[in-house]
Amino acid sequence: MPVFEDQSDRIETSRYPGRGIVIGMTPDRANLVQVYWIMGRSEGSRNRIFVQDDDSVRTWVFDESTVDNLDLISYHPIRVVGSCHIVTNGDQTDTIEDHLTNGHTFEDAQNTRTWEPDPPINTPRISGLSTTDTNADFAYKLGILKTVLGSADHTVRQYFTYETAIPGYGHCITTYLDDGDPVPSFEGEPYTVALNNDLVETADRFWAFLDEDNKVSLLTKFIDAATNESRIHIINRYAK
Repeated sequence: MPVFEDQSDRIETSRYPGRGIVIGMTPDRANLVQVYWIMGRSEGSRNRIFVQDDDSVRTWVFDESTVDNLDLISYHPIRVVGSCHIVTNGDQTDTIEDHLTNGHTFEDAQNTRTWEPDPPINTPRISGLSTTDTNADFAYKLGILKTVLGSADHTVRQYFTYETAIPGYGHCITTYLDDGDPVPSFEGEPYTVALNNDLVETADRFWAFLDEDNKVSLLTKFIDAATNESRIHIINRYAK
């Protein structure tokens, strides 16, 4: 029987992992879990909040007076298509939603996209997909689109498929490894982190891991494995 390691210290010891996704299952197997957070190093990038929007969430700004074009700020990090629950760090959420709705795959959708054009960082796009469909050939998936060694001339797309969930654990992927100039993109496979059975406690735990100066917003979503119904808990650094 394998012993899975809680590597959440990798989040805690990184000053700036950027945006992050965790996907997994509660120890009691009752819920699928999704966690998503955003961070910022500048005042502008810290001027963000998460706002619940029915069964989704959208990003918005805390102080609207400081932003000229709000449309460039807002995206939905989570969406639902039937038994499939999407989580991403950008507007590729809608790309994945469109492809799944039209009978295509998680991978098909991301093959039409690339990393974010914000040189010199060229931020990776990270995405995840969970399903409550017991007949599906996967429990959840994660993907990352990034440059090769920071070169805008070369793109790599990596997809990770987990056929079964691990009760009490999830897999974590982040946009960056740590702080830097420019910040280094995530490398390697997603790593295991421990989860628990409570929605709010899960959110509080991951929020506490994030660097105090750079954390901005975090959402946790629990999806009932039997009914497909979901609950969402949001933590914002700045509250309206």
